[in-house]
Amino acid sequence: MTKLTETQTIILSAGAQRPENIALPLPKGLAGAAAKMAVAKMIKHGWLQEVDANLRRKEPLWRETGDGHGTTLVVTDAGLLAIGIKPVVVKAVVAIREHAAKAAASKPPTQRAGTKQAMLIEMLQAPEGASIAEIVTATGWMAHTARGAISGVLRKKLALNITAQKIEGRGTVYQMEGDRRACL
Repeated sequence: MTKLTETQTIILSAGAQRPENIALPLPKGLAGAAAKMAVAKMIKHGWLQEVDANLRRKEPLWRETGDGHGTTLVVTDAGLLAIGIKPVVVKAVVAIREHAAKAAASKPPTQRAGTKQAMLIEMLQAPEGASIAEIVTATGWMAHTARGAISGVLRKKLALNITAQKIEGRGTVYQMEGDRRACL
């Protein structure tokens, strides 16, 4: 087994931590002929592989091949083994991350009937909207809790379009624009 230099260890370790084991960018200070020589030696040992870069995903380029195409460098399974990482572990971690990202993106929040949040949404959907005082009376919440629910949960988490306007005699009145019942 060949002993790795410090530079080779840094390149392989950094690549093992990036999506799809992309080895670029190279460490600061490694450029020009020195970079070409280090990469060529690592490719010769089978630790790095030059593959077509996916420019749509903005993968970093190692070299341009013409016509707007280029290549990038990827750490191979042999490169992972050279730094003591089993490729199966890296692939499992990537699969877990991808699964978690898909699960989070595909599961829209659902509304349970009979909750204070459902009551708040119903009040905001009324043509006259609801003031903080009315929301506090209906839910039993403190005023800051009601405002936080509107701002954090309804606007940010559920992405509901809620407007606020000051009305003489009622104070700030919040109202949901459009009929969003189908979304909930």
